[in-house]
Amino acid sequence: MAPSLVAGVDSSTQSCKVVVRDARTGALVRTGRAPHPDGTEVDPAAWLVALEKAIADAGGLADVGAVSVGGQQHGMVLLDDAGDVVRPALLWNDNRSGAAAAELTAEIGAQAWADATGSVPVASFTVTKLRWTAEHDPEAAARASAVCLPHDYVTRALRGGGLTTDRGDASGTGYWSPSSGGYRTDLLERAFGRILELPAVAGPEDQVGELGGRWGAAPGAVLGPGTGDNMAAALGLAARPGDVVVSLGTSGTAFAVSDVATHDVSGAVAGFADASGRFLPLVCTLNAAQVLDAAARLLGVDHDGLASLALSAAPGADGVVLLPYLAGERTPNRPDATGHLAGLTLSNTTAANLARAAVEGMLCGLADAVDALVHLGVPVERVLLIGGAAKNPAVMDVAPRLFGRPVLVAEPGEYVADGAARQAATAWLGGVEWPEASGRWVEAEATPHVREAYAALRESTAASG
Repeated sequence: MAPSLVAGVDSSTQSCKVVVRDARTGALVRTGRAPHPDGTEVDPAAWLVALEKAIADAGGLADVGAVSVGGQQHGMVLLDDAGDVVRPALLWNDNRSGAAAAELTAEIGAQAWADATGSVPVASFTVTKLRWTAEHDPEAAARASAVCLPHDYVTRALRGGGLTTDRGDASGTGYWSPSSGGYRTDLLERAFGRILELPAVAGPEDQVGELGGRWGAAPGAVLGPGTGDNMAAALGLAARPGDVVVSLGTSGTAFAVSDVATHDVSGAVAGFADASGRFLPLVCTLNAAQVLDAAARLLGVDHDGLASLALSAAPGADGVVLLPYLAGERTPNRPDATGHLAGLTLSNTTAANLARAAVEGMLCGLADAVDALVHLGVPVERVLLIGGAAKNPAVMDVAPRLFGRPVLVAEPGEYVADGAARQAATAWLGGVEWPEASGRWVEAEATPHVREAYAALRESTAASG
C-alpha cells in the first residue's frame, strides 16, 4: 500500500517530538517523544539519538511519505571538512556571547544591522556565537569549515548528507537578509574572520532530498525543507496576517505573520522570515510560565490553587503590581534586572492579590511585546495563545483584558511538530487543506488601568536595571 501519512519532527531544546498525521486531512495518527540532555552546550549527536527513539516511539516511518523538521532556532553547529562536529553546539539560550553581540552592534551600528538582517544582534543569534568562538575557542574555529543550525543538522542526518536550510531559520542567524532573500557573508566574515560553507536555502514548498530507506522510512519518502520552531508553530496554527501568536513557555514569545519585513533599530523586534514566503516579526521575553511557577512556590499552592486565588482578586490586584523580571529580561533589554513587587499596603497584602499580580505582570510583559509589533505597523487583529501556561484559568480570564483583542486559547498540542508535518505534506503533495487550530475563544472588557500601573513600575525601575 502506498504511504498516506506524513511526519513532523520538533527537535526542541528539551526534547524531540514526532507527530504522524494523515497527509491530506491532517488527522493525528500517532506521536512519539524522547528527551534531550540539559544544558546550553550540547553534542549534536544527542539530537540524533533522541530522534531515533522518538521515531520508534511514534511507530516508525515505514508508512510515511514525507518528513520535515522544526528545530530550535539560532544554535551554532560547526563542522569540519569531513562533515564532523568540531565542538559542542552552542544553543540559543547560551548567553556567553552577550559581549560579542554588543561588540558587533557597536562596530557597524544598530541601524546597519537592522537594515541588513531585520534584527539587531543579541546573545541568542548564531552570528554572536561565531564571534565568541573565534575569540575564545580558536582551535575549534580553525578546524571549522561549515556552520549550520540544529534543524539543518537533523535534516542532514535524515537525508544522508548535504546542508540545507530554509528562509525562516536562516533569518535568525544574523547573516541572512529576509528582505533580499540572501546571505550576508560580509557579516559572517566580520563575526568569524572568514567565510564558512553555509546551507543552501530551500523554498517553502521545496523537497530537499529523500530518506532513501534510512531511519526505517518507506522507499521514496521525501524531505521538506524544515524550519525554525517559531516558524513551524505558525504553520501548525495556520496563523495568517492579522494574527499574533503568544507562546507562554518558560520564556515567552509574541510573533506575527506579516506581509511586510520589519527593521527595528531598537532591537526589541527581531525581523524574521516565516516558512510560507511571508515574514515573522518576533519579540522574546525571558519571563513567562516560570513567573507563575515562582508565585505558586511562594504561596505554597499548585497551579490550580494559584488560578483560584488570582480569580478571587479584582483586576489590578488592589494596587499590587509585579514587574516579573525574575530571570533578567531580554525585551526590554535588562539582562541584570530583578523582579519588583510594588504597591503593598497592610490591607492589600493578601495571597489573592499576590497571585493576581503574578498573572497580570506576566501577561503585561507579553502585551508590551504585542505593542512593539503594532508600533512597527504589524497588523494585529486577534491573539492565538499557546504554551503550557495558556490553559491556566486565570491566564484565560486575564489575557483578553490586557491584550484588548479576542484571544483564542488553543487546544494543547505539539504545534511545532504539527507545522513541520503540514510543511512535509505540502512538499510532497502540493497545497493541502488542513483545519485551523481549535480552541476556546475568550473576550473580556479591557482593563487599561492594569497596563498603566505596570508601565509606571517598569519605567520607574529602568534606571536601576
